Amino acid sequence: MSKTIPAAFQTTLHIRDHCLCLHAQRAARRLARRFDEAFRPLGITSGQFSLMNGLNRPTPPPISALATLLAMDRSTVTANLKPLERQGLATVSIDPEDRRSRRATLTDEGRALLARATPIWIAVHGALEAELDGGGDALRAGLNAVGRP
Repeated sequence: MSKTIPAAFQTTLHIRDHCLCLHAQRAARRLARRFDEAFRPLGITSGQFSLMNGLNRPTPPPISALATLLAMDRSTVTANLKPLERQGLATVSIDPEDRRSRRATLTDEGRALLARATPIWIAVHGALEAELDGGGDALRAGLNAVGRP
């Protein structure tokens, strides 16, 4: 006698197998773990590496610009900057043009760490691109198209 799977559970299985959000979240977590492991000897995470890259500009960016780049809200960016500040890798200061706003910048130590981390990123990223059919261009294009008007 075969067991019948309830309709509600069949819906759950369909969502598990087809949900773009779930698949993107799972892939993002696996990617983050891979980069986190690679950056561990430097004492930073993949998120901190991305944030430090966002700070690596000729002029210190406002927190709002970092939030836009990283698709985060400003309070999350501010919270994520705190560990970098404690480690002496970044500073946050009042924007001289708008005292209500804050700007963040890498310290010399932060730039040096970013310079050591970048070859690690290049190696891991290259390996990931090689694992993808056709490289990463199609995946990037698809992901970047999500949420655009």
